Amino acid sequence: MNGVESSLAEAAALAGWLEENSAAARIALCPPATLIARMAHRVTGSPIAIGGQDCRAEPAGAFTGDISAEMLVDAGASLVILGHSERRAGHGETDAIVAAKVAAALRAGLEPIVCVGETLAQRRAGDAIAVVTDQVIASLPLALTGSPFSLAYEPVWAIGSGLTPSIAEIEAVHLALREALIAHLGATDAPVLYGGSVNPGNAREILRTPEVGGALVGGASLTAATFTAIIAAL
Repeated sequence: MNGVESSLAEAAALAGWLEENSAAARIALCPPATLIARMAHRVTGSPIAIGGQDCRAEPAGAFTGDISAEMLVDAGASLVILGHSERRAGHGETDAIVAAKVAAALRAGLEPIVCVGETLAQRRAGDAIAVVTDQVIASLPLALTGSPFSLAYEPVWAIGSGLTPSIAEIEAVHLALREALIAHLGATDAPVLYGGSVNPGNAREILRTPEVGGALVGGASLTAATFTAIIAAL
């Protein structure tokens, strides 16, 4: 829940930077719904994709305050983040709800970024890999087979805390997630992103870890200066 009219200047600055610098990855911005259309317009002609932060499973109806996948597409989005830990914890979203939203994204032609992650208590109990593996199976519908999507590992305890797992811990979870994806959906080239206090200081080491296929960046994406520093680390 960050971003107002002035944030469009940061998006424009990012687009300008990308005109002068090559990026080794796809770049997307997922602003609040109030900025999607304006941001999509501001970065027209750049390689930046625009996404939403959530959507409802139904295409329309009496769901005051909610936004459908079709509405995101209409506003200019091509991706959507689903199952973020803040949605799971703060809004009671179960794996089944997340799976229904993924199906809605596919219905509307959006590329889903599906998040999984463990709490600090689950990590300390030694259950991290079991938790995220179960989330993959229950949150990713079989309809994803053959469709473009990303899986994002975001340890809940690392988000916004400034804490990050060790590189060995990140590698172990990402390898397990790749195995879970193959077992659940068959061979897939879907990238497994890492999210959780990614910043210019740790991005290079994290992004060079086996099976880390990109980053889901939070607070460090709010300014072009910090976000481009992460992009340059690739």
